[in-house]
Amino acid sequence: MQSKITGGKVTHLFNATILSKYDVGFYRCDQTGFIQTEMPHWLGEAYDSAITKLDLGLVQRNVELSDRIQRILYKHFNHQGQFLDYAGGYGMFTRLMRNKGFDFYHTDQYCQNLFATDLELKDAASERFELMTAFEVFEHLENPADELAEYFKLSDNLLFSTVLLPEPIPQPGDWWYYSLETGQHISFYTEASLQYLADKYNKVFYTDRKGLHLFTTKKLSHNPFSKSIADRIFQRFHRMERKYKGKKQSLLDSDIAAARKKMHDHGRI
Repeated sequence: MQSKITGGKVTHLFNATILSKYDVGFYRCDQTGFIQTEMPHWLGEAYDSAITKLDLGLVQRNVELSDRIQRILYKHFNHQGQFLDYAGGYGMFTRLMRNKGFDFYHTDQYCQNLFATDLELKDAASERFELMTAFEVFEHLENPADELAEYFKLSDNLLFSTVLLPEPIPQPGDWWYYSLETGQHISFYTEASLQYLADKYNKVFYTDRKGLHLFTTKKLSHNPFSKSIADRIFQRFHRMERKYKGKKQSLLDSDIAAARKKMHDHGRI
């Protein structure tokens, strides 16, 4: 087996049980630390539903991302251009961004478009976009280095999310992002592995060092994910807003935990 990032050597890390029945090997790229599973023969079964029952943070994630991405597009890109949300699920992010005035379009070959109908890739005036977004996509890719070539045919600029591997490397039961219950996450990235991909395609790489990243041809004046004065004012306003709405705790984490327990107790749903 070779690294799907560099083509170089990998080292076996551990085995884990996927979909409650498949014993699967996980391997780490010796050069970049990227982790990949063995050949994912279970994907047909894993994608019975494109949106898994554990993705209960989908709505909150799209709302929060729409606010963050809006500021980045205004500051660093032509906000009057056309944009594409790749593998955009139900079309929620496209709908939210269009509500904010951005000319966004949607594409997803596996999931029904509910919120951005008639705003598909084929409906855009151009085949090239100012920027493409791809949220929670990279961890699903079988061959990320090759698939990026297809992405860059659509745009020179790619803004995407995927959670970076913690250090030290967590064991299978210690990190939720392995998503062993669903079997859809097969690629896990380090900052070094994303930098390698950026260099391969002659892109500048920016990251928040957590889960949000940018490959671009532009040399920006500063990291677009760094906290500016405007960002701090925006966050302060929302903290005050939450304070006066009352001290209610989100039920998201407990709902996800309950869904995961149900899957374990009754087998894959």
